[in-house]
Amino acid sequence: MPTTSVQLYSVRDAVAADLDGAVARLAETGLRHVEPYGFHERTEDYRRAFDAADVTAPSGHAPVLGADAPEAIFDAAATLGMTTVIDPFVPAERWRTADQVAEFAERVNLLARQAGERGLEFGYHNHHWELSSRIDGRHALEVFAGHLEPQVVLEVDAYWAAVGGADVPALLTALGDRVRLLHVKDGTLDGDVGAQVPAGSGEVDVAGALAAAPEATRVIEFDAYAGDVFAGIARSLAWLTENDR
Repeated sequence: MPTTSVQLYSVRDAVAADLDGAVARLAETGLRHVEPYGFHERTEDYRRAFDAADVTAPSGHAPVLGADAPEAIFDAAATLGMTTVIDPFVPAERWRTADQVAEFAERVNLLARQAGERGLEFGYHNHHWELSSRIDGRHALEVFAGHLEPQVVLEVDAYWAAVGGADVPALLTALGDRVRLLHVKDGTLDGDVGAQVPAGSGEVDVAGALAAAPEATRVIEFDAYAGDVFAGIARSLAWLTENDR
C-alpha cells in the first residue's frame, strides 16, 4: 500500500489552538505522516510536535512562488526532514492563456532547480480553475505540465480536478509519474466544500484516481467538514486501508 498522509490544513483550527495536541490526535488514528502548511513560519514548533507524536512530514505546503526568499522555505523543509515542497495556490487569472502558463512554468522550473540544490523536490497543487480553464482544447494544467522540467512534481487534488471538469483517472494517466502526491478528498461535484465527505462516500471517483496513480502518496484532506473532522479523517483512512490495494 502506498504511503498515506494527511494535510494539516484539514484541522487548522485545532492546529492554531494546540499544534502538539492536534498532531498527537492524528497519530492516534494510525497516521504516521502529515503534510503541514506554512511550515516555514513555525518550523521549530512543527519539529517539536512531529517528534513528540513520532510522525514525519514527507511533504509540505508553502507559498514559494511569491516568496522574496524561497531558499528560506527550502531550508525550513530540510530542517523538518521533508523531501517535497508544494506551492498550493496560483490564482485563476494566471491560468487563462498559453503565454501565462509557459511563463509560470519557467518560474516553477527555476525554483525546482533551487530546491534540488538542497536535496528537495518542488511542485504544484491544483484547484479547480487549472482544469476548468482550457487552452487549445486542453486543460491548462496539462499545458503547464508540458512545459515542466523532469524534476518538477505535481500534487493532484482529485476533488478539485473533478470539480473543474476533468476525468480524473484519465488526467492522472496523462500526467504519469510526475504525480508524486494525490490529495484524497470527496464530496459533491458542485464545489460546495461544506458538503465534503470521507473518501469513497461522495461523487468523486476516488477509487479510479487511486488506481490511476498507484505509486503516489495519498494525502487525506478536507477543506471543510460538517462533523468532527478528526472522525472524518479516520473514516477516510479506514476506507483507504480497505480499498487502496
